[in-house]
Amino acid sequence: MKKDTFKEGIDYLHKRLSNLPDRRIGDNSFISMKDIGLSAFSVFFTQSSSFLEHQKLLNKRMGKSNAKTLFKIEHIPSDNHIRDILDEVPPSEIFPVYDYMLSRAHKSGELESYRHLDGKLLMPFDGLHYFSSKKIHCKKCSHKKHKDETITYTHTMVTSVLVHPTKRQVLPLPPEFIEPQDGHEKQDCELAAAKRWLEIHGEKYAHLGVIILGDDLYCHQPFCKAVLKAKYDFIFVCKPESHKALYQDLDGLSKLGTIKEIEFKRDKEVWRCRYINQIEIKGDKDALKVNWCELEVYNREGTRIYYNTFATNIEITDKNIFEIVEAGRTRWKTENELNNTLKNHGYFLAHNYGHGKNHLSSLLATMILLSFLFHTLLLLTDKRYKAIRGYWPRKTFFQQMRTLLFYMYFATWEALMECMVNAGEFKIDSS
Repeated sequence: MKKDTFKEGIDYLHKRLSNLPDRRIGDNSFISMKDIGLSAFSVFFTQSSSFLEHQKLLNKRMGKSNAKTLFKIEHIPSDNHIRDILDEVPPSEIFPVYDYMLSRAHKSGELESYRHLDGKLLMPFDGLHYFSSKKIHCKKCSHKKHKDETITYTHTMVTSVLVHPTKRQVLPLPPEFIEPQDGHEKQDCELAAAKRWLEIHGEKYAHLGVIILGDDLYCHQPFCKAVLKAKYDFIFVCKPESHKALYQDLDGLSKLGTIKEIEFKRDKEVWRCRYINQIEIKGDKDALKVNWCELEVYNREGTRIYYNTFATNIEITDKNIFEIVEAGRTRWKTENELNNTLKNHGYFLAHNYGHGKNHLSSLLATMILLSFLFHTLLLLTDKRYKAIRGYWPRKTFFQQMRTLLFYMYFATWEALMECMVNAGEFKIDSS
């Protein structure tokens, strides 16, 4: 991918949104579906709820706007019109944009820098809660009834991202939403949603070579088998309290001295590992055999600062144990680099931009996640963008970008980046 990442992404999003089914009739269909979709995306990309209103004023003053040149929006709809129309659009309609952006990163070689253990990509699964209310709700909400007879309505999605132990940037893939399923009496749950993700998206990503990471929730035989069936590997947190039979076997094997131990230093830390291969994940006769390992990390004062245990289908050796525990530990990046950023650093995922009656809440969450992906790929591939973000903190960058878009007109994304680089006299990496 070259520095035209933004234009190529918007072009494909434009194409995708232009093909959305339009059930409107009469005067209500004056503004196109792609303008409505792109308008919503532009708000999340600029992290500005007033972006569209400012572009209307800019167009009135100058006869042109950044909404049209940067985001290809011909007619700007009202906020209420956006909410009403997009409520009927399922988030799956824009999932192909994620695939396109990832394919561009793959073809350019950028994705190769994310490979780790055995040259594979690390993909944590995690549940991300983004809406809660005792009043506002829709038919897609999950709900919990309390002892005082009140009900809390929630929206949660299972996110899948590509991570690397040494990289701050994470690359989100299409999410799967935890919501009532047709024909099912029981409420949906995170594990069921993760299984659906594998059924829907598993085949198209399996060829990349992927190791799925997850917490102890995922470390159970049915899900492990689903992962293997989809031709993925796994490294899951494996806690004693939920795997009693496995840890009883480990106690016996430990007394026999058959669990291997290895220690190595990393920077100013000491990593101590134990591992054993081919141990049953549960006590049943049809139990799946997994490979187990333990990691303890000590600082230079000898204080233990990290501890965890993992189960994996990957054979563990003295040569790869470090990479395996490092990969298992990397699942925390989902919480720190994705969830925290989406909620607390400008994307306002938990803010109620509009709930709707059908798909609006999940569609807007998908667009917020997509805008995060756009910015991440720009940081990786656009030298001007990278130079600016290397100097300004995230919050300052968006403040400056919003101000320029409010008052000035830019014919292209490159023109905007050039203006910001020149104003700040930033040095661009020529490599």
